[in-house]
Amino acid sequence: MKLAGLCYAALAMTLVVAGCKKENEQESAAEAVPGFDLTSIDSTIKACDDFDSYANGGWKKKNPIPGTESRWGAFGILDKENKEVRLKGIIAEIVKLEDRKNGSEEQQIADYYQSYLDTATIEKRTIEPLKPYLDKINGVQSLKDLASVSGELQKVGVSSVIGLGVDADLRNSKINVLYQGQDGLSLGEKSYYERADSSTVKVRSEFVKHVDKMFALASFADPKPGQTILDFETKLAKLQLSNVELRDPVKTYNKMSFDGFKTLTPDFDLEEFVDRQDIKTDSIVVQNKPYLQNLNKLLKATPLPTLKLYTKWQLLTRFAGYLPKSFDQENFRFFSTVMRGTKQQKARLERAIRSTDGLLGMPLGKLFSKKYFPEEDKKKVSDMIENVRTVYGERIDKLTWMSDSTKAKAHKKLKAFTYKIGYPDKWKDYSSIKVEKDKLFENVISASLFAHKEEIDKIGKPVDKAEWLMTPQTVNAYYNPLNNEIVFPAGILQPPFYNRNADDAINYGGIIAVIGHEFTHGFDDQGSQFDDEGNLKNWWTATDRKNFDQLTKKYIDYFSGIEALPGFKINGALTIGENVADLGGLTLAYYALEKSLKGKAEPAPIDGFNWKQRFFLGWAQVWHMNTTNEALQNQIQTDPHSPAKDRINGPMPHLKEFQAAWNCSPGSKMILPDSARIVIW
Repeated sequence: MKLAGLCYAALAMTLVVAGCKKENEQESAAEAVPGFDLTSIDSTIKACDDFDSYANGGWKKKNPIPGTESRWGAFGILDKENKEVRLKGIIAEIVKLEDRKNGSEEQQIADYYQSYLDTATIEKRTIEPLKPYLDKINGVQSLKDLASVSGELQKVGVSSVIGLGVDADLRNSKINVLYQGQDGLSLGEKSYYERADSSTVKVRSEFVKHVDKMFALASFADPKPGQTILDFETKLAKLQLSNVELRDPVKTYNKMSFDGFKTLTPDFDLEEFVDRQDIKTDSIVVQNKPYLQNLNKLLKATPLPTLKLYTKWQLLTRFAGYLPKSFDQENFRFFSTVMRGTKQQKARLERAIRSTDGLLGMPLGKLFSKKYFPEEDKKKVSDMIENVRTVYGERIDKLTWMSDSTKAKAHKKLKAFTYKIGYPDKWKDYSSIKVEKDKLFENVISASLFAHKEEIDKIGKPVDKAEWLMTPQTVNAYYNPLNNEIVFPAGILQPPFYNRNADDAINYGGIIAVIGHEFTHGFDDQGSQFDDEGNLKNWWTATDRKNFDQLTKKYIDYFSGIEALPGFKINGALTIGENVADLGGLTLAYYALEKSLKGKAEPAPIDGFNWKQRFFLGWAQVWHMNTTNEALQNQIQTDPHSPAKDRINGPMPHLKEFQAAWNCSPGSKMILPDSARIVIW
């Protein structure tokens, strides 16, 4: 089950802010960051015609995309600060320690970091670390052998045509269960194999060249590996559900006995595939039965040498970033430059920090939280959350399209919402991960096996509702429908999202709208299908669900009409959950702000802007961003979030509050007549 998150998948962005200081020390960076920087505004643009260009035009001109990035905005700037400044400092202090106990978090962090920087050893070993796995692939003589080897490889993160994962049972959210899903597409989404436009055709052509180059670097003698793998993956893509179809939790929930599961691919031994991953279970939730049945036919009809070639490719691409420089650079060229428009790779030192964070994020997060997240901020954010909860309840009561009986259940779910702020209350033990400072590949394998075992050990056991699914330093937030919870890591609770020294309007347009966004995920097209206990269960009357679906269909059509790039329109059906959450988050935050001002004097304008205008400026600066065309194309095809510009401009025509704040005339480009406005929550 994918989480409903605030920002883009795999997104990293930045706003240079120093860490929080203790009392009597140098002032904190938050005090040095203005609520809103007036130089961000482009006054040649009318706010009512293009609010993003008006509020962020100046910022965009001053902040071109760095060569090491594919998009650049508030998320990435803050992410860069958290990792390349704060975590860098923490790691540097650990590396200086002379006495690090073997198996301690300090030893693991320092030695992994140093193993990543030990390029001399990495170059000397060439692809020797892959040899045991390559030998097993080369030894495959049948589909049963392939199932066995694929299962073993999946334990260390190598993809195959079938993916397995563990999560709470959608229909019994207190117990963990094994899930099966489609997998195996190198380009990430089936549309990359289907579209005929020139830019997508170019991506496929470059993919063939990329695979050929990687095989040549490894001195593999296979003829035309790139075209062979593309042809196989194209056939595989035709069998898979689209990313829109995957949003349907009912359609993709097919629980069955494990014995029944095995019969879906009689020629590909699923029992062997699962057994090699040390998984024991009596039941499994299957994503799409026809996929498995058709997959069996595809595997049976595909020459075994092609399947071995494909498996070899999956191994090579999985570990390319941990191999000698030539592999690493070619991997970057395709997946970062071709796919996302990133011009240059980050320095090895910066990548070492990010890689350490990727494998040992929670141990680092423990130190990050202690140093950079004041306890008083947790209380402030808790108060904000309760404020949004109150306003959401009031909004539910005022709905004209929902019956009283469904409203009562909506209130029940809203009341049951729980939240986590900053960092976990308890920390996991990672001491069993073996880390040596001269064995990068083995360190990655050890961490992968640890993560795999941690997951499979959950099968059939009660869900740990205290578990965090993001590290504290992550610049993001999420709603987990199975726990009916919202989670806000310490990493995002900094400017421009939360600035303790900014005026209320800026913070309400920033972090409060973010909180409202996550609350609304509990009632979007997916979240609304889960009850107050996190179970996939209908709690709506038929009429209310029909009314809701009609509203969301109108919003889908609205966003589907927006062309983000020539020939690439936003997929309104894919982005509907995030679009509804943005609209709901803004609505909740605005009325929470208005409620907080009742009985008080009207706040004085700041920098010439009244509180209503500053609220919307607060939202706009959270999403200011420059993006390469390649990254934008990739986002449109794969990401459930709309482009940043449209997260700003998209909801505004539906908010009469925006029109009033900026005195927009009916003829303005971002104004809709009342009859066309969509109000959901």
